[in-house]
Amino acid sequence: MDRDVVLPAGYWLVVHETIDSTNAEAARLAQQGAADGTVIWARHQTAGRGRHGRRWQSPEGNLYCSLLLRPEAPPAKAAQLSLAAALALGDALDDLLPAASRPAFKWPNDVLIGGRKVAGILLESSGSHDGCLDWLVVGCGLNVRHFPEGTDHPATSLHAAGVANAVVGDLLAAFVHAFAGWRARWQRSGPGPLREGWLARAAHIGGEIAVRLPGDELRGRFAGLDAAGALLVDLPDGSRRTVSAGDVFFQRG
Repeated sequence: MDRDVVLPAGYWLVVHETIDSTNAEAARLAQQGAADGTVIWARHQTAGRGRHGRRWQSPEGNLYCSLLLRPEAPPAKAAQLSLAAALALGDALDDLLPAASRPAFKWPNDVLIGGRKVAGILLESSGSHDGCLDWLVVGCGLNVRHFPEGTDHPATSLHAAGVANAVVGDLLAAFVHAFAGWRARWQRSGPGPLREGWLARAAHIGGEIAVRLPGDELRGRFAGLDAAGALLVDLPDGSRRTVSAGDVFFQRG
């Protein structure tokens, strides 16, 4: 029941049975002046989307939510909250999964179980005249009962991973509580704790990756994240490349 979803102080829940996209609704509410901490939750989306406008399949039974934030930060700094969202999802899943299935992260926005994508994160924002964002939307889709087939990166769900008793409302509450904690650490201490926490769960670190960029592709070794959370890639010629946006694919030997 919705009344059983208790969010931390400073966060408010807006529930829809069906909506086009929780991110789109969060953006609409932001433009209407909705407060920081507004959380939109839908049981079904008719036009869910991922990065680069990709369609996000949204059958009922999974978690679809978006957090509307007003971080009073420039875009590059606010983007670090993607790490907070991944860490919060990892924390929310830890108590449900055995240690061997501990969630891992794939840069920039995926959460994996057993090497398969179980959740994705989508940040969207709008700027203002002073160089800081007017608002930031952190959207999350978590595969609880269902997962898509035929995706670029293999997917899974909590049910497929053996977690048959997962309750969507409980996962939402756990995620928002964990996010609030990581956001508070970010506000106090900057990106360092987020970077360290993310790297502790990083998948394939030190391994060979391909990074798909607009009109280009890099191949090299996943060396970690820089101080701001950008991807570091060691190239075959010995140089190091910093990547702020791109799609990562693991290379197997």
